[in-house]
Amino acid sequence: MNDCKTMRSVRFMAPGRPFSLRAVSVPSPTADQVRVRIAACGVCRTDLHLRDGLLDLGKRDFTVGHEIAGTIEACGDGVPAHWLGRRVVIYYYIGCGLCRYCRNGEEYLCPTPKAQPGFSSDGGYAENIVVPLRNCVPLPDNVDLAEAAPMGCAGSTAVHAGRMAEIHPGEWVVINGAGGVGMAVVQYARYAGGRVIAIGMGAERMALARQLGAEYTIDAAEVPDVAARVAEITGEGADVVFELVGTSATMKAAVTMLRRRGRMVMIGYTAEDFHVHPVELIVREITVRGSVGSSLEDLYEAIDLLARGVIQSPVARRHGLEEFETALAEVQAGELPGRVVLMP
Repeated sequence: MNDCKTMRSVRFMAPGRPFSLRAVSVPSPTADQVRVRIAACGVCRTDLHLRDGLLDLGKRDFTVGHEIAGTIEACGDGVPAHWLGRRVVIYYYIGCGLCRYCRNGEEYLCPTPKAQPGFSSDGGYAENIVVPLRNCVPLPDNVDLAEAAPMGCAGSTAVHAGRMAEIHPGEWVVINGAGGVGMAVVQYARYAGGRVIAIGMGAERMALARQLGAEYTIDAAEVPDVAARVAEITGEGADVVFELVGTSATMKAAVTMLRRRGRMVMIGYTAEDFHVHPVELIVREITVRGSVGSSLEDLYEAIDLLARGVIQSPVARRHGLEEFETALAEVQAGELPGRVVLMP
């Protein structure tokens, strides 16, 4: 590969500044790496948190985007030739490989990761990316690349959070926040045997949630007391609540929705504080857990579920790379019934 060739890349320069579309050198893979020609990159709400500074890992001048799907077009030394031309989704954690978390396959908890594509190193709002072969999860031929891309975060995050919640068949499961990740959690909770209640805003999103497996939906714009409505549906309360909205009010409501020994799983990033009196947790034996990212195995499971039709990945908008500002604005508005994807 001629290293003087360039590609388009949407760059993060500093918190509070707009992303910038620039020309950068096309990367070349080294030993045990591959270069992927990016076909699609999902636009995640976390990308907005990078821009506004809520999430800042201290790195500057790198390509944004972490929900990446494409085709391997070049292989470094040590990569078997049969990988050339394979369609893949990229796992966006590259751990140190030595800490207790990496040894257990929990790179998402690594204190000193080597790289995090889209968060602290070059990601997917570009035409190419170089990653270790290990981070490439093969895609079956029947899977659309644009639909597969969000599995790199939304789908795998849902699998990870769903496993943490330990959902049992017949349990009432509330998903508070029916965005991209929330819709994936709706489907995973249904797959696990839960009776699913999705809370969100807008008729289109609520219709999609029902289509994807929610037994009940609650439009928060129309129902003033969603916790009371959950109690009305379930009798005592939910066994599990996934909290993805991240306001003080919704986090407080999530605790209120739970029955005795209920489990609350917090996923959504937020700048607001979570306030709960310890007695509320003690007398009802409530469990509160955080869930961040996913393991490589979670991503493999997400892709398997997508390929088998157990989980769908609805794409509402497909934009060219140069339309990244439009795509970000659509995600910010939070009104579309499906994901927004950039296609370089």
